[in-house]
Amino acid sequence: MKQNNRRSFLKNMSILGVAASLPKFKIAEEKAHHVKWPLGTKVLFQGDSITDGGRGRNLDWNHVLGQDYAYLIASRLWYNNIEKQLQFFNRGISGNRVTDLLNRWQKDTLAIKPDILNILIGVNDSLAAINGDKSFTVESYERDYRHLLKITKEVIPETKIVICEPFILPVAKVKEHWQDWQGEVKPRQEVAKKLAKEFGAVFIPFQEHFDQALQKAPADYWIWDGVHPMPAGHEMMSRIWIDTIK
Repeated sequence: MKQNNRRSFLKNMSILGVAASLPKFKIAEEKAHHVKWPLGTKVLFQGDSITDGGRGRNLDWNHVLGQDYAYLIASRLWYNNIEKQLQFFNRGISGNRVTDLLNRWQKDTLAIKPDILNILIGVNDSLAAINGDKSFTVESYERDYRHLLKITKEVIPETKIVICEPFILPVAKVKEHWQDWQGEVKPRQEVAKKLAKEFGAVFIPFQEHFDQALQKAPADYWIWDGVHPMPAGHEMMSRIWIDTIK
């Protein structure tokens, strides 16, 4: 008798668990559907290792988009907008700084002619400055970033630009040198926000969202080394991105 009651209890709890999870998934789908995507929209993700996500450099679709927020965004929007024939490109490269983007901008951005261009850059510029390279200042970051955006507006003026805020959390070596990291990253966050306003771009305040996420779980639950997101961090980024773009 007790065994039957236990089975009944577990069955009911399983049903309740599934029911409780359905509204959350539905909300995510509805948000994605709020975006009015023109047919064949091209979305390009640019940046450093956070965007790179270990992506492949060929057309192997097991790896072509990497394993990060860009992949999650593309997966969800492809699934929810089958008839729109959306196109997603990832050209993030690990270790890149703004100067690296400038050097490959023609081939990896302008030639693709994206309808939406997402840029996340700044952590490696900060790291170079922390390591003592005096050529990577906040001023040079702003100058080169502005030049990059100016070129984009001149060559592909119809492209909608999304500027993502670089972010950090106090984990591992970043935590050990927390004051240095904050001293370099915060000014670059302000630059990114300033340039987004200047060029009429969408600004995504990732730092704010990661800071708020600390109320739910410790820093290393979201970012494993202070810079690179954990899977939950990438999922959060993808949801914020979709919700903001709508």
